[in-house]
Amino acid sequence: MADNYLEKKMEAYLAPSQTTRKTKTSLKQLLRKNRSHRGYDPKVVVRKEHLLDIVSVATLIPQACNQQHLRFKLITREQAPQLLPMLKFGAALPELHLPFPGTAPEAFIIICGQSETKLTYMDLGIAAQSMLLRATEMGLNGICIGAFSKEQLMEAFDLKYPPLLVLAIGKGIEDIRLTTIRSDEDHRYYRQDGIHYVPKVCLDDLLL
Repeated sequence: MADNYLEKKMEAYLAPSQTTRKTKTSLKQLLRKNRSHRGYDPKVVVRKEHLLDIVSVATLIPQACNQQHLRFKLITREQAPQLLPMLKFGAALPELHLPFPGTAPEAFIIICGQSETKLTYMDLGIAAQSMLLRATEMGLNGICIGAFSKEQLMEAFDLKYPPLLVLAIGKGIEDIRLTTIRSDEDHRYYRQDGIHYVPKVCLDDLLL
């Protein structure tokens, strides 16, 4: 009897509680929430400790040959106005001149590389996605920005290594929705009635 009692106690201890099952966010839910925002709530201040938390995932993720060539520059509200003019948002919607006045992000992470090889860019993709997922988990949002002048950024922020990507971080205010398309349809994102639509190729067309 004692053995059976202890066994049941251990099963109850290891089993997820009802509360855990209800509140746990799945990876798919995080991926769906992790959308590229080009407009942010200026009342929500992203502090240095938030950025440090987001970048900390770089100490956990897999990296090619474990070389760990990526380095990170944190940009908070004080330096953001200096960085913003060097970036370009919404290349597919140039007529909108994004971000709209008063909705620009006020925190950034500049990702630099000690090298620029195929392996470096593998690490870059893993790191950027992992950091944005962490931001999403924290209730924030972000976007990867690749349109900038490397030379400008290196000079303005005294970067030791060339920048590869810039992540904007903040509390997104946009209504972003996914739509399903076939592989031969237009892949460009678009806006309609204030909603930002992002086409995604259906699963059937991704399979070979």
